[in-house]
Amino acid sequence: MSLKYAVIGTGAIGGYYGGRLANSGQEVHFLLHSDYDYVKQNGLQIDSVEGDFHLSSVFAYNRTLDMPKCDVVLVALKSTNNRLLKDLLPPLLHENTVVILIQNGLGLEADLQEDFPTLSIAGGLAFICSSKIGAGHIGHFDEGRLNLGSFSCSNIKILEQVCADLTNAGVEAQLLELEKARWMKLVWNIPYNGMTVVMNTTTDRLMGNEPMVDLLREIMIEVVQAANQIGQNKFSIPESYVDSILETTRHMTPYSPSMKLDYDFCRPLEIEYIYTRPVVEAARYGYNMFHVSMLEKQLQYIQAQYLTRKREER
Repeated sequence: MSLKYAVIGTGAIGGYYGGRLANSGQEVHFLLHSDYDYVKQNGLQIDSVEGDFHLSSVFAYNRTLDMPKCDVVLVALKSTNNRLLKDLLPPLLHENTVVILIQNGLGLEADLQEDFPTLSIAGGLAFICSSKIGAGHIGHFDEGRLNLGSFSCSNIKILEQVCADLTNAGVEAQLLELEKARWMKLVWNIPYNGMTVVMNTTTDRLMGNEPMVDLLREIMIEVVQAANQIGQNKFSIPESYVDSILETTRHMTPYSPSMKLDYDFCRPLEIEYIYTRPVVEAARYGYNMFHVSMLEKQLQYIQAQYLTRKREER
């Protein structure tokens, strides 16, 4: 069975995974914003540690009303823009469409389900170092695997097909239990996204300072403990996972996570789903995420300062 894909958000994540699928021969339709004219005329360039490639002919659109109905919709927007999905998604949907949210955080799928009660929804967890480095130009520096998990998708075969298509495209992909997978990704997202912003630095500099490594470990253990409190009788994450994450990051290419890039360009930060929701969910189960709550408040303060300056400069 050949699947027809749509990508909403053709940036560092959507551009990379959608580009991989298109380069392997899959039919992929890309929704673009500021890069639309450039990509329509020049195509999409992916510079990757695993080999560069150029898509000279791309199905490019600047509105979903012009796009065909698709079997799989990969949503790679920043979660700060998820309010747009209520209008963006309907033209792409047929009766059996699966929407995969390749985003960071907790509660994303549940919120989308409220707007689309009958929609088949899955989550995607991208372990990748990538960024948009120019118009229609994506840089891939390290890692690259994509884990998928069902939220309300009863047709697991279609998710298995997506994994097979990704694997065929050169992307390591597997199906996991979604709630556990999201918490496991938060073990990395929460400390590194937040601390690179608060300390105004990169992952390698954090890892080169032992007091910072100790703090990162404390935050990670707190995330693991919160996950295990919530996951009782469903799932558990061993604390040894923290050491494996630290070791992986220690050997990772020096990197500014997406939240650090948003900070650098004075864009809204993905605080709600990466920090606020986990803190609130843990509290419901009687666990106080003290470190994460403090990081959340620091990020809210930092964001408020530069967004206020930005408004005043207009």
